[in-house]
Formats: sequence, C-alpha cells, structure tokens
Amino acid sequence: MTQNIIVLKEGAAKEKRVALDPVVAKRFKDLGFTVTLTPNAGKDAYFPDSSYQDITVEAPKFSENDIVLCVQSPSIETIKSLKPGTVLVGLLNPYQSPEVVKALKDQKITSLAMELIPRITRAQSMDALSSQATIVGYEGVLMAASLSPRLFPMLTTAAGTIRPAKVVVIGAGVAGLQAIGTARRLGAQVEAYDIRPDAKEQVESLGAKLIDTGVNAAGEGGYARELTAEEVAMQAEALKKHLSKAHAVISTAAIPGRKAPTIITKDMVDGMLEGAVIIDLAAETGGNCELTKVDSIVHYNHVTISGPVNVASHAPLHASEMYAKNLLNLLSPFMAEGQLTLDYDDEVIAQCLLTKDGEIVHERVRQALEK
Repeated sequence: MTQNIIVLKEGAAKEKRVALDPVVAKRFKDLGFTVTLTPNAGKDAYFPDSSYQDITVEAPKFSENDIVLCVQSPSIETIKSLKPGTVLVGLLNPYQSPEVVKALKDQKITSLAMELIPRITRAQSMDALSSQATIVGYEGVLMAASLSPRLFPMLTTAAGTIRPAKVVVIGAGVAGLQAIGTARRLGAQVEAYDIRPDAKEQVESLGAKLIDTGVNAAGEGGYARELTAEEVAMQAEALKKHLSKAHAVISTAAIPGRKAPTIITKDMVDGMLEGAVIIDLAAETGGNCELTKVDSIVHYNHVTISGPVNVASHAPLHASEMYAKNLLNLLSPFMAEGQLTLDYDDEVIAQCLLTKDGEIVHERVRQALEK
C-alpha cells in the first residue's frame, strides 16, 4: 500500500516556514508516495497552494500508515489525532517540550527529531540545525546593521572618511561563521570568540581574527562543553576588553538540551561604546547576555540589546527549501516503491529516533526528562 506523506501547516507563533517546498514535494511523489498538503501550509513561505503541482491540497485525514512532516512540533491536539504507528519527522525540541514527548509516547508515534541528527560527515546534508543556522547567522548581522547608528563598511566620501564598524561574533558554529562572513561582506572589521580551538582556522579563513581567552572547552559531537567557574572568569576578563571596543556583537553560543551559557554580563555591557548593539541569537534558550529579554529589544543605558526568536523564519522561502532537502536526504535512503522502511540500526536513524512503540527510546532525552 502506497504511503501518504502529510505536510502540516505550522501553528507556532511567528513560524512562516513549511516542511516541504514544491520541488521536494514532487521529489517525494516521484519516489512513489502520495503527498497531501494542508491548505495554505506554504503560504507564509511564499509557496501558494497552486505552486504544488500534482500534489493533493486538502485537510489531512490521518491513518495508521502516514508519514507526517512538520517544521516545529505539532500541537498536543494534533498529536492526539495521529494514529499509532504514524511516522512524525520535525524539529520537535524534545529537551524543552516534555509534554510533546509524552504525547508522542502515549500515542505510540514513531518520531524522528531533526535536531538530534548526529554531526557526522554522512549526515551533513540532513542536518537541519546547520541549514537553519545559516539563515540565523545571516539575519543576525542584518538586524545588527539595522539597529546600529553606524554604517558597517569603510566609506570615503566628499564629506570625509567613515571608519568601518567593529563587530564581535561570539560562537563560531554554523550561525557564527555565517555571521562572520556576512559582517565581512558588509565591510566590517570582525573578531570572533569560540572556546573550541579548532575554530581558529575557520574564523581566519573568513577574514576575521579569533579572540584568545586561554579557555579550551571542546566537547563531544562538535559542540562546546559547559565551562567551569574558573574558565568563566578567564573568559569574562578577556572578552570584556574586546567588547568595550565593539560597535556590534552577534552572539550565537548554545549547548544542545541545556540553557544557553551567560557570556555577556551586565558589567561588560556597562563598558561598551555609546550606540553599541547586541544581537543575542541564543535568546530562545536563555540568552548569552545577562540583560536579554526574549522577543524584545532592550535599551540599557547606551546599548541596544535584541533577543529575537525564530530567526530562520525571517527568510522563510530559503529556510523552507533547505529544510525540505534535509528531510529528503534523511528519509529517501529508506524509501522504495512508495514505502518507508526505516533501519533502526542505521547510525543516523538510531540517534534521531525519539519515540517508538509507546516508549521514549532516545536515552539522553529520556534521562533529561526523568530529572
């Protein structure tokens, strides 16, 4: 029996992305599946229903053989309407959404969490965190340029020469590297900070200078580990000096499954330049700046601090296209003749499998939720 792929309409606040763009939806159809698009699912990403050629557009009728695709986790009500055995794939935010994980478990849904995909070479084309972080880093710099009272590039005009802005990027992961590259393209002088020593070559390849604080906190899977109290103090002393000269700071540091580390203290902000701007791209998980307020712009003395949320949705068209390809690259190796047959021994599937047969099968998530 041919399986039906259902594309949900996103319901989260400020969410404009869609799980499948028209091109990838057709790719799944060409693999032998039927594809059902919830009406207006792609509208906010500038993919009207009419752009999904040969795709069924109607309110979904859920069955036991469905493959349900989403960007963010569906509502609890929607999860309860799914049939046992349904395969649900999306950014399910398991560490911060225990009620979602419980609903998936109770409903006996086979769920794959895109943020749990391992950061290994084979899985790079499936890594949704990386693809969306590309958008986030780019947009973060544009936000900083928009809020700053200064221009970023050096300009020589009849009225005199304008010096380039100094930008500090905290965190040299995918979002941070994209922020560095974007700030450089806008003509800014860029410094970057990351506690992983292997970031130096990547930072310098983009024309930026790595700030050396004497702290090395490389962790597992390409992520940074939490710092000790002594390391935090060393980091703070070194960063304070550099932030005091920055016109804009783009902060991207995050630890999966945990609160974002506080890196920029009130004391550091007190020492920053008049008109300086901080864009805290880690705001949704607690923020890297002590003064950040989620989804708000704070004017603290002479510094503007922005804590934007769902930044990838600021460019929903390209964000959706990249995310859809992540889904295709994850699922297509296990697809043939209109059937999805997941290999639970496969390294990628095993590590992103969240729930199955009424159990939370992802060990780290299960332990975290039990605590």
